[in-house]
Parts: sequence; C-alpha cells; structure tokens
Amino acid sequence: MEKVLEVSNRIWDAFQKENVDVLVDLVHQHARFVHMGVTLSRDEEINIINERGIVYKEIDFQKSTIHEMESTVVLLNKIKLIAIVDGKEVTNPFVVTEVYTKKRDIFKLASMSYTKINY
Repeated sequence: MEKVLEVSNRIWDAFQKENVDVLVDLVHQHARFVHMGVTLSRDEEINIINERGIVYKEIDFQKSTIHEMESTVVLLNKIKLIAIVDGKEVTNPFVVTEVYTKKRDIFKLASMSYTKINY
C-alpha cells in the first residue's frame, strides 16, 4: 500500500507547510477530522491551519500499520506531535487513525482521528 503511505506523507507535509492546495486535492470534500474535543469538516480543518490555530511544529512517526478492506484502507500512525495550539506549544503522543477511500485507483483521506495515548 505504498500509494496510501505516499498520500499520507503528502498530507502530513502539507500540514507542516500549511499547504492548503495539497490538502484540498488529497482530502475528500466530506472528510472529518476528530481532534481532542472537536470534530471538523475538511474546510473547517483547512481554515484552522490557514488561521494558524494549529501549527504542526514537529511530527515524530514511531510506528505505522496498514489495513486494507476492499476500497477502504485504514492507516494507524503512532506519533509524537509537537504543535502550537492557540498560541501555546503542546506535546502529545497519539495514535492517528487515517481512513482512505479508493475510487478509480485514487486514494482520498476520508477521516483522521487523534487518540491520545500514554507512553
């Protein structure tokens, strides 16, 4: 599932570089983002990034696993994320669940959920 990993890496890179055009291209228009305490649409997530409400400062990928189910792929990334949220630097360990849909051999992110974990 190299294609999914490539799309995921491009999305994380776009988060860090605040590249909205890449996100619009790779994230399904009806996608949902589940953060700690808030669920956002694709456009709401993009607006938060544009407004620098969340700045992805450093992402340490520790482990990834992929599960393919017909036209759906689930990617689990264990990460340590350092971000600026509402002007404050925070560090959190997460398992991020990324759900991708495939249509005509093109993968789009359908859902991204952050689950805080303990070390």
